Amino acid sequence: MSIEEALVQKLKTLPPDKQQEILDFARSLGEKNGEQPPRRLLKGALRHLNIHITEDDIREARREMWRGYMSEDSD
Repeated sequence: MSIEEALVQKLKTLPPDKQQEILDFARSLGEKNGEQPPRRLLKGALRHLNIHITEDDIREARREMWRGYMSEDSD
């Protein structure tokens, strides 16, 4: 009998709350091994907000951010 078969057989004998504990433990082991769910792109995750940022918007935001640093006091 393989390890997988033995685990499935044992798992079937456990109550649902213990089965959930084993599932949670197996997930945590996977995370420790570097297995992570695929990441969603930020652009796709925020699509429902219908925000459209143009190059001009970015340029203006940069100007505003740097405005205080470009004063005459920086000489």
